[in-house]
Amino acid sequence: MRKNLFRALKSRNYKLYFSGQAISLIGSWIQSTAMSWLVYRLTNSSVLLGTTAFLSQIPNLFFSPFVGIFLDRFSKHKILILTQTLLMLQAFTLSLLTLTNTIRIWHLLLLSLILGILNSVDAPTRQSFVIEMVENPEDLSNAIALNSLLFNIARLIGPTISGFLIALLGEGMCFLINALSFLAVIIALLFMRIKSQILVVSENIIKDLKAGFNYAFKFIVVKYILIFISLSSLFASIYSVLMPIFAKDILRGGPETLGILTGAIGGGALIGAIYLAGRSKVKGIESIISYSFGTAGIGLILFSLSKNLYFSLFALFITGLSFMLNSVCSNTLIQSIIDNHVRGRVMSIYVMFFMGSMPIGSYIGGLFAKHIGAVSTVLLSGILCIICSFIYRIRLPLLRKHIYSIFDKKGIN
Repeated sequence: MRKNLFRALKSRNYKLYFSGQAISLIGSWIQSTAMSWLVYRLTNSSVLLGTTAFLSQIPNLFFSPFVGIFLDRFSKHKILILTQTLLMLQAFTLSLLTLTNTIRIWHLLLLSLILGILNSVDAPTRQSFVIEMVENPEDLSNAIALNSLLFNIARLIGPTISGFLIALLGEGMCFLINALSFLAVIIALLFMRIKSQILVVSENIIKDLKAGFNYAFKFIVVKYILIFISLSSLFASIYSVLMPIFAKDILRGGPETLGILTGAIGGGALIGAIYLAGRSKVKGIESIISYSFGTAGIGLILFSLSKNLYFSLFALFITGLSFMLNSVCSNTLIQSIIDNHVRGRVMSIYVMFFMGSMPIGSYIGGLFAKHIGAVSTVLLSGILCIICSFIYRIRLPLLRKHIYSIFDKKGIN
């Protein structure tokens, strides 16, 4: 089991990347939790909570498809070094303003937008770079699952640490720790030995962009993955952006409570990631997507109705597990069936739908919470998740026919 769980780490480049990300992702979650607490502490506004999250995510919706064109033309390795360096500078700026007590809400909004722009380049680059770091193509699904495993270990550890750091040292130190954590992944990238890849040679950017969208939306399986991953991401961001309200106003806690609640989501996601990383077969993950929608809906409904911390932690554990299974299975499925010559463009479109739905969900969450309350907003998103589960289940036989046909041609089990 252990050998199967970590088989992608046999690849030297992926092992370096995994090690660097193990440190950097914890820093990113520390900053994310501190940012949401700082915004709510300064403004006490659910709308500004949603607006800040909106600005940090909306660039994915507009920039990611164009990023994909450049990913098929240039070195993803060099692009990652650049984006990680700029993300480090963004965190340093945020920490400096906060530590000197000169931070204002417009600073937070601007820096959130800058973060979003950088991530709109960084995220699709990392997604499509995985296959270049893994020496054995059969280890691709394991590498994707390990990425999620790492992400969710960080989500379990980072927010919990952040909650206590905010209480002891303030938000500024959290931002500084994140800035320093980027050094780990930058050093790892510099030590990699990357083989030259065959890059797309074309002078017509619009034609390349159109070709990427045509490929994605004429491919029925990819089209449905994009639709449902965007819905999953939207519902997940609705409850995520409202977490400070549940921690402070409903459960009557402080930043430590916010950290523990976010950590419970990471704990559930971690269990799901371990399960998927240990799977030796790709076949069957299409069914997991359907079930995970339903259990995510149940988790959200339970969380919205809870007034007890321990029951809330249980509900968030289920929710985190479900949304993680949904996202990783969707990512693995789409990467397993697409062609390499359009990988950068398709994965950028995937990021556009996955991450581009987050700002919409964040804004809707903040807006709805203002008018109908945070509890009703999360309850409604849970009900919609269950409806999506039924719709996906109806379409599953048709999708499975296409998926297994491709798997058989590629020799995928």
